[in-house]
Amino acid sequence: MLPAKFAVAVGDDGKMIGRLQGTILEKQPPTILLDVQGVGYELEASMSTFYHLPECGESIVLHTHLVVREDAQLLYAFYSLSERLMFRNLIKISGVGPKLALTILSGMSAEDFTRCILEEDSKTLTKLPGVGKKTAERLVIELKDRLQKDDAVKLPGVAGTAGARIERQANPVNDAVSALISLGYKAQQASQMVRDLDVEDKTTEEIIRAALQGGL
Repeated sequence: MLPAKFAVAVGDDGKMIGRLQGTILEKQPPTILLDVQGVGYELEASMSTFYHLPECGESIVLHTHLVVREDAQLLYAFYSLSERLMFRNLIKISGVGPKLALTILSGMSAEDFTRCILEEDSKTLTKLPGVGKKTAERLVIELKDRLQKDDAVKLPGVAGTAGARIERQANPVNDAVSALISLGYKAQQASQMVRDLDVEDKTTEEIIRAALQGGL
């Protein structure tokens, strides 16, 4: 039996589990552990969503998307409906899986991504890890018309000013490097991105944000 605050919606494409309300137990980018009435759900989220998370022990509502594979069931979480909609648009593109979609939404806001698509700025998109020239051009071609008609264009991005801070980790620099690797950066590249930053008294979230902004 599903918890009372566990919303399920099954669509024509097989999507289900559309919303979770619970208490944050742990958060280590890109993973969140959410307690929903005693059941701990492991969720993966972009840094855009992480910037909005409250402290551990506090309650939050997250919009979700379930990906079912032969070897796993992966649940992705989003702070806003607009970001989830963008994620769903992205994974419909050939060659773009959930991991790359999260990387894109971590590297730039939904607003900035929409701008790149509408202005056909594939060059900026290629600065994201895992997005080569052909993939960037495919994104522009396949998403431009869709985004012009989509409500996501009218909604604000979710990677603006953070409304809450991620707690200080035992080693925020190492945690930031690990998160960047999870997002698709090579280990040497991730280390270099962090090494060039002023990380004194910075949280993991702040280091990751600065590294991603520097990468663009």
